[in-house]
Amino acid sequence: MAQNTDSIPGMDLNYSKPKIPTPNPEEERKKFDKTKKEIEKVKVFLTKKFKYILAIGILPPQAIPKFIEEEEAPEDSKDYVHIEIIIPDEKSKEIPKIKQEVLKEIQKSKEKVWVHIMTPSEIWEICMDQKFELSGAIAMSYPLYDKGILGALRVAEVHKSLVLQKFEKYVVSYVIGGSLIRGDAVKSSDVDVFVIINDTDVKRMPRRELLERLRGIIYQYVAEATQIAGVKNRLEPQIYLLTDFWDAVKDAHPVMFTFIRDGVPLYDRGTFMPWKSLLRMGKLKPSPEAIDMFMSMGDGVISRSKKTLLSDVFTNIFWGVTTPAQAILMLGGFPPPTSKELVNSFRKAFLDTKMIEKKYVDFLEKIVKTWKDYEHERIKEVSGKEIDQLLAETEDYLKRLKELRKEIEEKAQQKTIDQIYGDITELLKNILGNKSVEKLIQEFEKEYVKKSKFTNQHLRILKDVVKSKKEFKKGKSESHKIDRVRKDADILIKDLTEFVQRKELIALNKGKMVLKTKDKKIEIINADGKTFIFEGNLIKKVEEKVEESSLEELEKALLKQKEKDEVEIDPKIFEVLKKEYGKFDVLF
Repeated sequence: MAQNTDSIPGMDLNYSKPKIPTPNPEEERKKFDKTKKEIEKVKVFLTKKFKYILAIGILPPQAIPKFIEEEEAPEDSKDYVHIEIIIPDEKSKEIPKIKQEVLKEIQKSKEKVWVHIMTPSEIWEICMDQKFELSGAIAMSYPLYDKGILGALRVAEVHKSLVLQKFEKYVVSYVIGGSLIRGDAVKSSDVDVFVIINDTDVKRMPRRELLERLRGIIYQYVAEATQIAGVKNRLEPQIYLLTDFWDAVKDAHPVMFTFIRDGVPLYDRGTFMPWKSLLRMGKLKPSPEAIDMFMSMGDGVISRSKKTLLSDVFTNIFWGVTTPAQAILMLGGFPPPTSKELVNSFRKAFLDTKMIEKKYVDFLEKIVKTWKDYEHERIKEVSGKEIDQLLAETEDYLKRLKELRKEIEEKAQQKTIDQIYGDITELLKNILGNKSVEKLIQEFEKEYVKKSKFTNQHLRILKDVVKSKKEFKKGKSESHKIDRVRKDADILIKDLTEFVQRKELIALNKGKMVLKTKDKKIEIINADGKTFIFEGNLIKKVEEKVEESSLEELEKALLKQKEKDEVEIDPKIFEVLKKEYGKFDVLF
């Protein structure tokens, strides 16, 4: 059977669950819709006139009797729409003025609206007086205008209700704290809450495991609470077991002191407020052991800080200097060296070729040496002045490497465009003869493109290559254009090469013959007006008689034959061949 992840051994979690408060109940909506236009006018007026207003909301109708009782409002106001206006604490003196302006606007509308104006401190006071129904109603009010306080309270209130549904008899306190209580929260601020769970009654599970299980369940409710509340504030719950919390309070842990001092309970079973009172009275004091423990945290801070500083400085500078050096070497066509070989490789590649100044190679060497000294703990500390010097030199070095990169890339581009240009013109000369580039382009277009032996794309690529060559000389070409030309040129070079190879093959086949004698076949090649014979591994030539020849002589003849369209054969060779081999038949 699958384990229920929401169950905890030893905890009785089966009980009737309270209803989760949801914003905008139907009754509230109807009342709001009825007076919507007029209330909107009041809201617009207030937010324009009093820009410091933090929030305006409509209180839930079911909570109105509680507010009437709290503020001793007239009994007939229970039929009114009750609006809460929250203003900063420092503007509390302006409450009479705001109320007067609001009443004027309400009188114009002739709607039954009752106004409650309060500050965040007054809301926190309501919570600390354990009037949680009032604080919950404020949190769940319908927001007309909100700079973040209502949204933060709402998501915390919904999450609290979900937690209480599951753990009501075990929850000691549900407390909100952080920037919201301090008064420096913004609309997107996280909402910090603390949940203290009574673990004294749980016997069937180790406390650490219990804490992790509780965290898992309570964290699950965060997304649900955020969705129900309809806010983007991230809820950050901190879960504590009661025994752990007491232990931390006993030792005067700073986090717990801050939590008790600044926290405001949204739910409390009579535990949190006594802690707060004890803290105010100075009764929560750290033990001598706790003081020793916290004081000991300062021991070794200087040495640890120095080590951390050394590590951060030298690690960042070493890798920040050596890695770009390796990258530059790779860009220059060199394999990436090890740290040990880096300086020598860098020196040979760039200093010996006068591409970089000596001081930058010296700096690289200095950094590598410093790193070795740091690794072997020969450097114990570094001064601020030394760090500033290293950083300044590093900045200058990296700036120079960027310039070097640009130079290398320009050389690489020059090499690329020259290679492409040379390969294409060489292939065209092989096809069309040794002519100027302009003539080659003209004849290529006339004899091959217009006759559909090559396409217009080939012609465009050819012109782009020539244009890029000229632009690069003038310093006008850009790297992305050269890269595009290079990719296109691959197509043209491939097709030209195939064409030349086909042409050479055809020319070679034109000059091939086979002599069939009585007892053997003899292969003959005619090239450049000469005739060559292959007998076994021997190459011979036919002149006045059959003589010894060589592979070199044959290759020269074949090379010259490439420039000719026709193969010339001297008829006299057949007489010489007849004398040498007797009667034969010629096979083509």
